Amino acid sequence: MSKDDKYADLPFSQACENNKAPILSHLQQLFAKHQRVLEIGSGTGQHALYFAEHLPHLVWQASDQSQYLPTLTERIRRANLANLPLPLALDICADAAPVTRADALFTANTLHIMPWPVVQHFFSRLNELTQPEAILCIYGPFNYQGHFTSTSNQAFDLSLKSRDPAMGIRDHEQVLVLAQQQGFHLTHDHAMPANNRLLCFRKAK
Repeated sequence: MSKDDKYADLPFSQACENNKAPILSHLQQLFAKHQRVLEIGSGTGQHALYFAEHLPHLVWQASDQSQYLPTLTERIRRANLANLPLPLALDICADAAPVTRADALFTANTLHIMPWPVVQHFFSRLNELTQPEAILCIYGPFNYQGHFTSTSNQAFDLSLKSRDPAMGIRDHEQVLVLAQQQGFHLTHDHAMPANNRLLCFRKAK
């Protein structure tokens, strides 16, 4: 059985498959001195598995809402990596923070799925979830100065809003304000493939 066949019966995201290597190329430097990452909204677990494989110095703690845990747990169980523990049930609006705080937090393609009040709640919990001087990395599409960065992002936003009017691509400037209110300041804004960005913040000392 090949490595890919090992997970063939589990949910699969082509977007995760496409973006995992470009994201890793930045995380290798950004997370070089960190020890424990909490991932919010791990989804299929493809990112968690790939990043844990390639960042063996880190403990990569996946998490998601309880309804997504069965298949996420199964992927991580099959991976059997020492630095990839079984995922936590974590609904950002309902569940208590993990007992062990992370010194890095990662989330990908979540802010445009969350209704805006949930995005605000996510940021309000940053200090509860992380250690002092933690780093925060957010991957996904963003608008700048109220404008879409591409026609494909505009079409994607329309598609999101057709599913749920509360969804949508978030404004970079509003996200920065939410982060700054919690003491997190932007350190990197990396352009990524497919009109996405990787925003990285560090908590002030």
